[in-house]
Formats: sequence, C-alpha cells, structure tokens
Amino acid sequence: MVARYPKTFRVRQKFERPKVADVSATVHREFKHIGVAEHVRPGQRVAITAGSRGIANIAAILKATVEFFRAAGAQPVIVAAMGSHGGGTADGQRVILRNYGITEEFCGCPVHTRMETTVIGRTAEGIPVHFGCDALAADHVVVVGRVKPHTELFGDHQSGLMKMLLIGLGKHEGAKIYHRAFVDHSFDHIVRSVGRRVIEKGRILAALGIVENAYDETGLLRAVLPQEIEAQDKELLALARRWLPRLPFDHADLLLVDEIGKEISGCGMDTNVTGRKRYEHWSAEDEFPKIKRIAVRGLTQQTHGNATGLGKSEYCLTRVVEAMDKRITYINVATACYPQVAMIPPHYDTDRELLDVALSSIGLTDPPHAKVMWIRNTLQVEEVECGEAFLPLARERADLEILTEPREMIFDGLGMLPRTMAK
Repeated sequence: MVARYPKTFRVRQKFERPKVADVSATVHREFKHIGVAEHVRPGQRVAITAGSRGIANIAAILKATVEFFRAAGAQPVIVAAMGSHGGGTADGQRVILRNYGITEEFCGCPVHTRMETTVIGRTAEGIPVHFGCDALAADHVVVVGRVKPHTELFGDHQSGLMKMLLIGLGKHEGAKIYHRAFVDHSFDHIVRSVGRRVIEKGRILAALGIVENAYDETGLLRAVLPQEIEAQDKELLALARRWLPRLPFDHADLLLVDEIGKEISGCGMDTNVTGRKRYEHWSAEDEFPKIKRIAVRGLTQQTHGNATGLGKSEYCLTRVVEAMDKRITYINVATACYPQVAMIPPHYDTDRELLDVALSSIGLTDPPHAKVMWIRNTLQVEEVECGEAFLPLARERADLEILTEPREMIFDGLGMLPRTMAK
C-alpha cells in the first residue's frame, strides 16, 4: 500500500468578476424596463417560481420580485418549481426553500409547494404538457431562474429559463415524462417543443434570468417578456459558459472533493468543472480537465441526503454513503432516467485509506509526485490545494497566485484530513 502522500500548496485563481452591486434595485429596474407592470391589473395574482438550486442571493431576488409586483397592485405568491427534488413531496420542497431563506416571513407573501399538475396541452410529439396547479391558479406567472451550462445536457438551452418552464413548472409528474422524452429526443428539441406550449398556454408574464460569475456571485440579472425567453435563454447561456469557474490545470491524477450536493450542481458536482459531462468516468476528447480519479469526502447539509452525482466518482468516504438518503436520491435519478449517477463507488472509513487506494490506481506515477487537486466543491474553486508536482507550472502562470509553500498533508489521530488544507 501507499506509504507517502504528495505535499500540497494553495493557489488563488483570477477570474472575470462582473457583479450586481444592488440586487433589489436591479430587479426593480429590470422589470420596469420591460414595462411588465402595465399588464397587471390590481388584485391579480402573480405566481413567482422558486427552484431547488443554491443560487446566490435567491431569497433577496425573490423578495424584490414580490415587492415589485405588489407595488403594481398585484397579489404575489411564490410557487416551488423543482421537479422531483425534495423527494417529490410538498413538505420536502418546502424544507429546501426554507433552507435557502425563501420563507413567507422573509419574502412577504405565501409560499406554495403543491405537487399537483394539470395537463394544459400536448406537443407535436404527443407529449402531455404538465403545469403546476398552484401556478395555474394565478392570473400571471413569472419565471425566475439561473442560466448556466447543464451537467449532462448539450445544445442552445441547458439549465435556464426554458428548462424551468418544463422541469420546474411541470413538477414531479412533468419531470418524469420529459426526462423519458429526452431518451428518444434531444433535450434541445423537447425544451423548445414543450417550452413554447407552456408560454402559449401557461399565462407566462415575464422571466428573470440570473447569471452568476465564477465566484458564486450574482453577475447579471435580466428581465424578459415571454416572446423573448427562448432567444434570451440562449444568449445568457453563452455568457454563463464564459463566466463558469474552472480548475487551474487541465490534467490531474486525482481530484479530491470535500462535498457534493444538489445546491452545488444538479449532478452534485459540476461536470463542466470536472470534465466529465459526457461520460461518468472519463472525459471526451474535447473535454477538459482530464482527471484520472475523483474521490468524494462528504455531502452538503443542504442536499438533505440527495447523493445524486456520487456515481461520477471512483472513490468516496464511508460517511458519504451513510449520509445518503436512498429514497430521495433514487427518486431523483429515476425521474431523470439517469440511474448510474447514484451508483456507490468503493468507499473507505478514513482519508488515509481512501488516498492509499486512489493513489495506487493512477498509473506508474509514484504517490508523492501525483498531480492532485483538492477543492471544497465545484462552486468554490477560487482557491485550490494542489500537489507539489504542479508547482513549476503554477510559477509560470500570471493568472495564479501561489499562497503557500508545499507542505505535508495533515491527518488527525483517526486518519482524517481537515476540510481542505488550512492556508
């Protein structure tokens, strides 16, 4: 077995950093710019969507949206729009929203998490279009969602406003049928087919697109009218792809990940960051970075036991498996028709055991010379702990600041590492 480990040093990356200075004021300005208040009559109910992703400032964004439409004379209500997450139950989804700070007390309006849907039409392919009854009961619907590259999907529309029309407002029933359709058709095709019908039949008043920068901050807010959603979703995706965080090096023997979770990414860890979007355990020819092994050390608290994405790793700690809620995880992956991402890899009780096995499986490279990157999660990669083998490359990079000298990995008496190395 491996007896030694690589020394590590910490680097800080420099990314493009557009940032919305005043979230509330920007939300009001964006909705005012498109003149959406003119379409609302006093007393009308406006349903505002709230999803399950860990979006920066989401509670404040929703609160500002509520305040804008209340000032226009409407009666706002927030509706959960998150497919099968939270176990596909009203109580489970309410817990998710509460953990994001999305409560009736903070946002100043009712928060509904009903799961019932109504079929409001069919697509040209014969697919029933499900629409949440809580949203359908409103006079208008405002779609609020983050736009970013999806962890498995390709094309002009991925995670964004169009997807919220399907998977979000379609609730669990809609998510099930749409994911089945993705097996036979491209997502791009289905999202347009269903999304256009939802815009036509679902009383969509407007949408608010959110794009985040590489520092997990609100980089841009853009309000759009229904007829602009499809085009703007495509445009914002291109911007989100440009701002996406990335790892500092294109090749590594081992990526050590402290935590995965649904609020981090739909697949627990962002495959656009790990380079495993197309396949579970290796990168496509045009994908980077190329990482031989991934090891997961924990689940986030906000994922509530949902370990979707664990199957993208080769190894994990036993505590990850013990924290996994199989029912919630399996509902999620079954709905997505993607069972392999819930498969449990070999797991070990301690970090020492995990590293011994992982570093013995990277090829002919001796463990002390292994190219290791160690991150908290795929959302927070501004600072990365790197194996000493990367040091010559780091010294040549103007976009990297070396924060520490290489030092030994520190294990406690139980053979466990801390949560990423201290500075």
